[in-house]
Amino acid sequence: MAEHTRSSIIVEAAPAEVMEVIADFERYPEWTGEVKEAEVLSTDDRGRAERVRLLLDAGAIRDEHTLAYEWAGPEEVRWSLVRSQMLRTLDGVYRLRALDGGSRTEVTYQLTVDVKIPMLGMIKRKAEKVIIDRALDGLKKRVESGAKS
Repeated sequence: MAEHTRSSIIVEAAPAEVMEVIADFERYPEWTGEVKEAEVLSTDDRGRAERVRLLLDAGAIRDEHTLAYEWAGPEEVRWSLVRSQMLRTLDGVYRLRALDGGSRTEVTYQLTVDVKIPMLGMIKRKAEKVIIDRALDGLKKRVESGAKS
């Protein structure tokens, strides 16, 4: 099994509010930092994204990739890489857990990344940690600011 990196954060909002921001891919460029463009390519019968194209620009790393999303109930979404120029693997999951009667949410983000160029495992884990921490911080700020779709 591939190694992964995982981290969690507490968001001062209900799980449904957090998932609303996670599911609003086209607004990712407003709060994620590295995502410069996001386009939903297809949706399921409930209107949730199934395939999303993302253009990333993280300084030295610039890549366009397509991800496939699976919605496992109202509190979990998983994704996997369909196509990329630089990546071999990009598997992730957001899991939400209601706290304090549903007024707060623990958000856990798990990520596995593998690049097409050789890279030490230690460096990959560090990159995963940076991606996760930035994403969780951005998500928390976005949700708690009250910005809605």
